Amino acid sequence: MPRERKPHVHATQDDPVVAALSEVVGGPMGERARPHRWWTPARVLLLLTALTCCLGLLQKAPCSLAEGKDQNWVYSHMCYTDLRPLYVPRGLAEHAWPYSDDEQTRARYEVMEYPVGIAYWAWGTAWVTHWLNGSPDVEERYQAPVDRLYDDDEVDDEQTIFLLVNAIGFALLALLAVYLLSRTHERRPWDAAAFALSPALLLTGLINWDLIAVTLVAAALWSWSRDRPVLTGVLIGLGTAAKLYPLFLLGGILVICLRQRRYWTFASVTVSAVLAWLVANAPGFLTGPDQWKVFWSFNSARTADLGSVWMLIDQAGDVGFTAHTINLWSWILFGAWCLGVFVIGMTAGRQRSSSAGREERAAGVSRRLETTVPRLAQLGYLIVVGFLLVNKVYSPQYVLWLLPLAVLARPRWRDQIIWQATEVFYFCTIWWYLGGYLSPAGGGDAGFYWVGIAVRVLGELYLAAVIVRDMYRPDHDPVGAEESQALTTTRSNAVAV
Repeated sequence: MPRERKPHVHATQDDPVVAALSEVVGGPMGERARPHRWWTPARVLLLLTALTCCLGLLQKAPCSLAEGKDQNWVYSHMCYTDLRPLYVPRGLAEHAWPYSDDEQTRARYEVMEYPVGIAYWAWGTAWVTHWLNGSPDVEERYQAPVDRLYDDDEVDDEQTIFLLVNAIGFALLALLAVYLLSRTHERRPWDAAAFALSPALLLTGLINWDLIAVTLVAAALWSWSRDRPVLTGVLIGLGTAAKLYPLFLLGGILVICLRQRRYWTFASVTVSAVLAWLVANAPGFLTGPDQWKVFWSFNSARTADLGSVWMLIDQAGDVGFTAHTINLWSWILFGAWCLGVFVIGMTAGRQRSSSAGREERAAGVSRRLETTVPRLAQLGYLIVVGFLLVNKVYSPQYVLWLLPLAVLARPRWRDQIIWQATEVFYFCTIWWYLGGYLSPAGGGDAGFYWVGIAVRVLGELYLAAVIVRDMYRPDHDPVGAEESQALTTTRSNAVAV
């Protein structure tokens, strides 16, 4: 007998904020309402994501279309992106391999300071850019001084094409991420709407290449929900090859596997993640080991940088942190944070445990079914946010790291709005700070920028606190409450039989 497909949990019936907003269009979805045959939740979410990506490109357009504007103008319009400024100085205008050890190439251009996944993507999109621009003679550029390329009209056109090519690629990644998030909990596809309509995605999606890792994290969350440990490990390994933070999902998987005594599952995820990371890094390492190491040395030598708590303390207290001090204490603090998350993960959710009654035991329903385990999105958010809180830099696009984890960890619009509002506020203050608009008239430090950092940190901690509350009191967790209801129904049916 085919399994009956359960209906979707509609957002207007599940979320108080969405329910209140739905009054504008007639109120929450009725009990007898039937879903549209073509406009499925996935298709609506994809359309919303496409709209957000188009608005994001429009928001960045002034910095590509305006001519003769200085850098402060770019900051005042908040349309800065790393993609155009890196096209020439990283050798992409000549389509130079990021890990080339050619002496003249290395004398002309700096090495890409990003992990291999981003370097490969940038190199590939540069090839597409050249093809779309008529395959210009890169050998001629190779013979000319680099300074001349900045004044070359053809290269200037390519910078815009390069941005558009990446924008299309990022939009496809965002569409894939939303689709996978909508499929992670089959009965709750609308949880992904907080990603699809995210102002953070709109404002920061085109700043850098972070959406590569973000999509792989979304894919790992989906794969884990389908109980595919090897695929989950491969996706985590590939994500780590693009950004370091997907590696931290292994911490959440460790807690879940320990709670469920699935030791072989954790081994499978870890081994496949390591192998995938090694395979992804092999081309870069084998063709240019010294260039491959630049990412690691660059981050090690970095001091307190934009958006970090270290920068706030350094400027406010005139401390003068060294790179070594920040490196040491950031890892100590992050280790302590991870230990705290581990303790929370191992102890949370046990309140729902209870002994099975005689009839239930006779029906084969055990006590273990009652014990709840924190979800990977919840643990992942807590670990990643801890890393960002102690990291030596917080670029505005780093909010994307948290986005897929946050929307699944706490699928409530009220909390998503509060958190993302703090991130948007920080997004504004960082550009005002870089443009010099926050500097006091009499000179001195821009204290209002410190407020922006503090507000962002409080927003991230607020969401973390709500998630921890949900972990200890699963009835407050929309996903956990639904699973509990499904479990109760299963038990009742089993007893009845």
